[in-house]
Amino acid sequence: MKLVKCQIADGGVAVGLLEDDSIRLLNLDGSAYGSLQDILNSSDPVAAVNETLGETVVAASDVSLLAPIDCQEVWAAGVTYKRSQTARMEESETSASCYDLVYTADRPELFLKATPNRVSGPGQPVRIRFDATWNVPEPEITCVVNDRGDLVGFTCGNDVSSRDIEGENPLYLPQAKVYRQCAGLGPCITLVSAMPARDDTGIKLEIVRDGVTAFEGTSGVDQMARTFEDLIGYLCREQEFPNGVFLMTGTGIVPDSDFTLTRGDVVNITIDGIGTLTNPVIQD
Repeated sequence: MKLVKCQIADGGVAVGLLEDDSIRLLNLDGSAYGSLQDILNSSDPVAAVNETLGETVVAASDVSLLAPIDCQEVWAAGVTYKRSQTARMEESETSASCYDLVYTADRPELFLKATPNRVSGPGQPVRIRFDATWNVPEPEITCVVNDRGDLVGFTCGNDVSSRDIEGENPLYLPQAKVYRQCAGLGPCITLVSAMPARDDTGIKLEIVRDGVTAFEGTSGVDQMARTFEDLIGYLCREQEFPNGVFLMTGTGIVPDSDFTLTRGDVVNITIDGIGTLTNPVIQD
């Protein structure tokens, strides 16, 4: 079951069930659920969707998909894949040891990535900082967690990062990670019951430049050093998320150190069971 948030022809925002190339809109008026967030926070999201399914069906090509987020925060985990550990150590000799240690430590690296106003949806631009020279996308399977700390679904995440800023000093992490249009989410939320087995869930990154593939790589959930439950458990320690939360879970695909995003690139992140999140890159 794939849920989307979309802008329909009359300019309104709707929630729908994605079925191949069409979207069946949910009828939330008068229901117990006023938003996608309410459905995700319900005791049974599948039942909530079935309860609110309407008769209106629109072609997916006739609507604009939005980031499937309402009021939730977006957090992220780092150094959860061996490739990510190596890449972070390559950024700076002075910070190499701390990244090496966090890879094997019980406690993961967790940080606030974005608020909803900093998130771009499908087809919407993500930004690279004007004061950075080494920028990369980080394709991440993203956990959708309800207000009780339960994993209810997944979406594609684009954790855009300025590696030169972070490499200069690990204390600059917030500046390297958190700024306007620093994250992408979408194209949908696939509920847990509809996802493929974790070990069979592949992740692909493609960066297109001037119509040609400039970089591509693949990874998979089976290459993670931590489980989703472990990351969520640490995130929800001494934290309350009354609206729920999105948790990007790290990346196993890192372009070589001589590659950086440029204005006009297009980033495609494809995750099995979810679909493809596409974001053009801007800089000004």
